[in-house]
Amino acid sequence: MSSVLRMVPVPRGEGPAGGGAAAPVGHQVLCADGPAPERVAAYVERELPPGGIPAYRAARGSGARSFVLWADEHRRGRLATLVTVSAGSGVAAYQVLGARGELIGTVVREKALRGRGLRTRWTVTPAGGQETVGFKGRILWWYVWWLLSPLQTLIIVVSLLSGDGDAARGPRRIVWRAGGRAALEFRSKGDTVHLHAPGYDRRLGAALVAVLRTFDSPLLGKEWDDAKN
Repeated sequence: MSSVLRMVPVPRGEGPAGGGAAAPVGHQVLCADGPAPERVAAYVERELPPGGIPAYRAARGSGARSFVLWADEHRRGRLATLVTVSAGSGVAAYQVLGARGELIGTVVREKALRGRGLRTRWTVTPAGGQETVGFKGRILWWYVWWLLSPLQTLIIVVSLLSGDGDAARGPRRIVWRAGGRAALEFRSKGDTVHLHAPGYDRRLGAALVAVLRTFDSPLLGKEWDDAKN
C-alpha cells in the first residue's frame, strides 16, 4: 500500500494572528495511506538565514534551500529540517534532519546537462537505507517536447488561458528505483509524491515534496519559497 503526499496552502479562517503574534505557517503537506482520509503530515515554511528574505532568495539561485517541517501551524514542535550541504554548478545536496539533529536522509539534485545526464537527476537516500535514483521525465516525452518546441509559445498561451498549467511545462514525472523496483514516484498530475517502499519515513517524503515544489517552472508563477515577504 502506497502513501501519497501533496503540498497545499493552509486554509485560513479569519486571517493571520493579531496582537503582534507571528502569522501561522502558510503551507502544509497532506498524507493519505491507501483509502484512508488525508491527514496533515507536516506544516512547512522556509528557514531564513542571517540577512533574512533577501539573503535566502539570493542563495536559492544556486540551488540552496532551507526549510522546517512543523508539527502544527503555530510552530510548537519541530519534526524535521531540510538544510543545504552544498550548492553550485547545477548540483545541490541536502540533508533532512530530525528534531534532535539526527540524519533522516539525503536528497541530491543534479540539473540537466550539469550533472550526469541529459535529464535532471534526483537521488534520495534514507539514513541506513538504499540509494534511489530518479530522472525528471521520460526520454520519449522529452523527445516529443523538443519536437514541438517551435510551437511552445502557442502551447503556453493556450495553457494559461485554459487554466491548466501542466500543458505548458516539460515532462515532470519522476520514478526513483532501487534494485530495479520503484521505491518513490512523483506524479505531475496533482504534484504528488507516492511512497511505494514500505516503512519509508514520512518526514523524508514530506521534505521531498516541499523541495520538489521549489523547482517548479517559473514560467507559470513563483515557487512557494520565493515570496518577497
